[in-house]
Amino acid sequence: MNALAIQPLNPPILPAATGNYTHGVQVTGAGRLVFVSGQVPWADQQGKIPAAFEDQCRMVWRNVLAVLAEADLGVRNLVKVTTYLSDRQYRAANSKIREEILGGHSPALTIIICDIYSEEWLLEIEAVAAG
Repeated sequence: MNALAIQPLNPPILPAATGNYTHGVQVTGAGRLVFVSGQVPWADQQGKIPAAFEDQCRMVWRNVLAVLAEADLGVRNLVKVTTYLSDRQYRAANSKIREEILGGHSPALTIIICDIYSEEWLLEIEAVAAG
């Protein structure tokens, strides 16, 4: 089997991708795909969900990374990330934290503004990774 390669696809007819995402991703040499279910800011050991968006966002990313780690994968294996935000006001904070987590890695990305299953949850993130 060929070595895993994750190549960004940014056609010149589309506007330049800003932030840490790419318009598309081509994966070759993958031996497996890992689908991460929507991760939310589950209550902590005291049964509390953080109120601040930034705290919830970091908690959700921690959960996504825990699922990837369980499959011996990491951030660099992400090929698609879908983020559901409960309100547009969280776009900038979400982008900042995503950049912190992903570093220079740029998976395909979708952000959707919508109701979230629990009113306390301010976001949910699902992902696809290749290994």
